[in-house]
Amino acid sequence: MEMEDKKIKMVALDLDGTTLNSQKEISPRTIAAFQNAMRKGTHIVVSTGRTFRSLPAQLFGIEGLEYIVTSNGAHITELATRKTIYENYLPPHAVEEVVRVLRNTSFSIETFVGGKAYIDSAEYEDVVANGSTYRDADYIINTRNPIPHIWDYMIQNKHQIENISINFEFAEDKEKWQRILERIDDITLTSSFKHNFEIGGANTSKAEALRFLMRRLDVEPRELMACGDSPNDIEMIKLAEIGVVVGNASEEMKSLADYVTDTNDNDGVAKAIENFVL
Repeated sequence: MEMEDKKIKMVALDLDGTTLNSQKEISPRTIAAFQNAMRKGTHIVVSTGRTFRSLPAQLFGIEGLEYIVTSNGAHITELATRKTIYENYLPPHAVEEVVRVLRNTSFSIETFVGGKAYIDSAEYEDVVANGSTYRDADYIINTRNPIPHIWDYMIQNKHQIENISINFEFAEDKEKWQRILERIDDITLTSSFKHNFEIGGANTSKAEALRFLMRRLDVEPRELMACGDSPNDIEMIKLAEIGVVVGNASEEMKSLADYVTDTNDNDGVAKAIENFVL
């Protein structure tokens, strides 16, 4: 893909599977690309499905980062002040309906409130004791906050739910429940890896949060590059003038891209920035 007379003023980047390598780290080359782009006046915006409290500590050591989009677009934080500048949560009636539909299932359920990810205490203790056959047990232990009676907690906090995540061990369960969940009004249904669904508000997405930020920073879609690897990145990839997908993504995701860069373990994000911004 060639760029002629186009200036990228904002780069939006997914974290897991995209900017982070398999060791959950941002490589030195990627950090250097960030810094060089920011020196040119380009805004580097992390746009992730993670909660704010689940962000890697390394991110906060990168000088010049201004904003972080979290919980698939439910939240934007201004880093310098740690202030929330944007919220887009599930409507309370949708939370009630999700709880009603899922309460008697045995699936792994998480909910994001106040920048933290919560999981039922019983499930958390089971993962600590036995690990997980289909999820990263260390990630759960290090980023999830155990709480008793998660369904009751969700109802008690129904006005401030950023996201509800359902994790399926078996693909056939995910396929079945997609059809059921799609019937619920005023939610969005997306996924960041093959074992889960993530439920947001009626128009919650990384793209919608980026639109808010672009208005704030006077950036047009033709001045945006976005890079991701999973279905929860699709809307922002479509929004961007240059939609980039990393080489480790699925063929379906690659088919949506304007440009396919290298893998997350081979500095794919850095190479995309070097190619289109620097």
